[in-house]
Amino acid sequence: MGILSHLSILHLLRAALVFCQYEDYDFEDEYGGEPDHQLPYYFNPDAQVEVPRFPFPVECAKECFCPPAFPLSMYCDHQKLKTIPNIPSHVQQLYLQNNNIEAVPAEPFTNVTFIREINLSYNNIKFHMIDHGVFAKLPHLVQLHLQHNELEEFPFPLPSSLERLLLGFNKISRLPGNALEGLPNMTTLDLCNNLLDDSVFKENPFSNMKNLMQLNLCNNKLQTMPPDLPPSLRHLSLEKNFISHIPEDYFHRLPHITALRMSHNNLQDIPYNTFNLPNLLELNLGHNKLKQVFYIPRSLQHLYIEDNEIENINVTVMCPTLDPLNIKQLTYIRVDQNKLTSPISTYAFFCFPLIRTIYYGEQNVTVSRPSQLRTPVFRRFLTPEEFQEAEDNHETLNQETEEDHEAEDSYFHPYY
Repeated sequence: MGILSHLSILHLLRAALVFCQYEDYDFEDEYGGEPDHQLPYYFNPDAQVEVPRFPFPVECAKECFCPPAFPLSMYCDHQKLKTIPNIPSHVQQLYLQNNNIEAVPAEPFTNVTFIREINLSYNNIKFHMIDHGVFAKLPHLVQLHLQHNELEEFPFPLPSSLERLLLGFNKISRLPGNALEGLPNMTTLDLCNNLLDDSVFKENPFSNMKNLMQLNLCNNKLQTMPPDLPPSLRHLSLEKNFISHIPEDYFHRLPHITALRMSHNNLQDIPYNTFNLPNLLELNLGHNKLKQVFYIPRSLQHLYIEDNEIENINVTVMCPTLDPLNIKQLTYIRVDQNKLTSPISTYAFFCFPLIRTIYYGEQNVTVSRPSQLRTPVFRRFLTPEEFQEAEDNHETLNQETEEDHEAEDSYFHPYY
């Protein structure tokens, strides 16, 4: 095999690495803290290598990198750009994150016909600096990333083709009544870390989003549960607000909810049947003011009620009847930083035979001296090998730190 062929293979591998780096988006990366400061990829235009031939010339803005193996993508990130370069008409994925861009004019998008994804996150864009209708004129746009900017308002109008819109870490304080109209294909909407309060619900902005599956409203200024959410919803994130009450029948219109996160609110009492949902898998109510437990649906697998004011966990309330034909699926409970003085009754292992971990951590029994509880293991539901392993892991389990468990309390992954 000649030298040019070897160089061609190396170049293709390098291009594939760049493609994977920016195509595999993860909410945990986007909301995990500071932006990624990894070194940008610099393309050497003088390199003479053999590249695959395509039926059209691979155009690319001089400020950007267009991998020959992926000619529909243009990478302009981490370049300290202040303006958006002209975009070739064939580009479908445009990556402009981590720059100093302040405006989104219409001119660079004039000849763009087939673009499907635009990433403008980690810039300095303000609402009034976005030309009116610039995004609405892109009929094939599916994903739009605008998180970590300076937006004061929702960036509408938007194209009806849009499916995922990420607006976290901005300064949005209102949602005009028509802002979310005409978006029948939207499945994921992220509005975490903005300035939204209950006034945004006056015109029921989410009610017509018939295909919405994931709605993130965490870290805003909400005091009540958002009304009239679409029945299609699967994942709802409301953590870090000021919500103090959940109406008992609130979720009757949301039968498909699989993950609900409401940690860091002001919840005190949960009506008994609030979470009697057939598809609920994850429920996070940590860091509230709860004093009592509530009914656990059969489907629930992970329950987080840490850092509340619970003194006793009544298993009968959580599991009033035993049904051998429909066993409950709970496998993990986190109850640290409550006021428990004794472990959960071993009756819990009859009700929840699949349970593997009860994390007690430290309990706030007294102000000056937190206590620790030893996790009980019920032999009947473990093989001898599993029992011995559980016994060996007791000390390790009780020595886990708060940081270890904060990782499990992260933002939603983009399931869709």
